[in-house]
Amino acid sequence: MTSAGDLPGQPRGGVVSGPATARAVNVLAPNPSPMTLDGTNTWIVSEPGSDLAVVIDPGPLDEAHLNRVVAVAEESGQRVALTLLTHGHPDHAEGAGRFAELTGSSVRALDPALRLGEEGLAAGDVVTTGGLELRVVPTPGHTADSLSFHLPADRAVLTGDTVLGRGTTMVAHPDGRLGDYLDSLRRLRSLTVDDGVHTVLPGHGPVLDDAQGSVEFYLAHRAHRLAQVETAVEEGFLTPSRVVARVYADVDRSLWPAAELSVRAQLEYLREHGLIPEKT
Repeated sequence: MTSAGDLPGQPRGGVVSGPATARAVNVLAPNPSPMTLDGTNTWIVSEPGSDLAVVIDPGPLDEAHLNRVVAVAEESGQRVALTLLTHGHPDHAEGAGRFAELTGSSVRALDPALRLGEEGLAAGDVVTTGGLELRVVPTPGHTADSLSFHLPADRAVLTGDTVLGRGTTMVAHPDGRLGDYLDSLRRLRSLTVDDGVHTVLPGHGPVLDDAQGSVEFYLAHRAHRLAQVETAVEEGFLTPSRVVARVYADVDRSLWPAAELSVRAQLEYLREHGLIPEKT
């Protein structure tokens, strides 16, 4: 889910279904909106030559889309053996149950309520299916259950809504927390520095070929917005809605409800760090 405009210097075109890396293929869900950009990116990930595939975020409960994902895998001679979820928002996870019925695959997620099967996902887990290696990276902040998946063989990371291909994401207060989100961005930055990750395969929007630059932009953007919110409070804008009107005046009003969630998370963060009074 997005809450801002284009990332400077990044692709601005629409996403199309098809290969993104040697191991990852995108099937775009037909659910475009101001919050989902071009739609949800459903990722089919597999080791070259393998007859088994992993699907990440089957997307909304849209029968045609779910069947299309199965068909794309089958056209490559693959069977979907496992479904993974980056988080539980409906545009990513609502179709998971039906997709499991269509494929016979289990569904693994951090949140036990989203799982179908005995196994969940946790920090440090390594998913190995058909020779593929995916490393589970906890990235809470957008939501408490948000995960990313490091695909080391392609020097890529699948980020769900933590980093988008266009725009910036909201911190979905109260489930999402800004402190957690900043820590998650730093964790992703470490992947780009220490593990050579250069490609972001996002949950919405185009693929990003400068992972480090994108994460650095996100960190700078968050610092800038936080300073703006702090200044707005000092100027007497004391309610979340008034802060949104002051700080997000240049953002499409259709995104103000999402912006207000982020503002609530920012106000909470500022209070916790003693930067604004508790009474605001």
